[in-house]
Amino acid sequence: MTKEQIRQQEFLRLYRPVHDSFERFCRARVYGDMEYTDLINETLLVAFQRFENLRSKDSFLSFLIGISVRLLSNRNRKKKEELRDLTSVGHLLVDERSKTDRDAEVYLLHQALALLPDAQKECLILFEITGLKIKEIATLQHSSEDAVKQRLRRGRKRLAEILSFESEYKTQGVQHGK
Repeated sequence: MTKEQIRQQEFLRLYRPVHDSFERFCRARVYGDMEYTDLINETLLVAFQRFENLRSKDSFLSFLIGISVRLLSNRNRKKKEELRDLTSVGHLLVDERSKTDRDAEVYLLHQALALLPDAQKECLILFEITGLKIKEIATLQHSSEDAVKQRLRRGRKRLAEILSFESEYKTQGVQHGK
């Protein structure tokens, strides 16, 4: 067996147990912006290229999430530069794929998440959806555990405000025949 084959097997051995958590993170983080599978594939490509930089095998999921966050950050920066002159507001469009109540609720949750600052959004996704611990999130976000707790608290509060406003708006619209 060649060195490259051994490297590939080791990479896959580390990836298999974290695949589901990583997929959940990617799905939630890019909802509506791009295909989550594209983010997964791009991240895995970069992670394999930089596999030698992995300091601890135990932090493989954090390694992947850190790469995906940087890829998204670079993508969003480029996207903002491209959209600077556009006047259309794409995030106000209704997602026609949301046919069921559950899909509609998930869609609204992701729309609400999109309104949060990136650090809060990322923190909520990592904690609530991906299931990472506060200490792991602090490491990923290069901040203290207290800062992560504060982001979670503020993010949850803001998310509740956004979602309750949305619910109230719909209720008033139905009552007034709108």
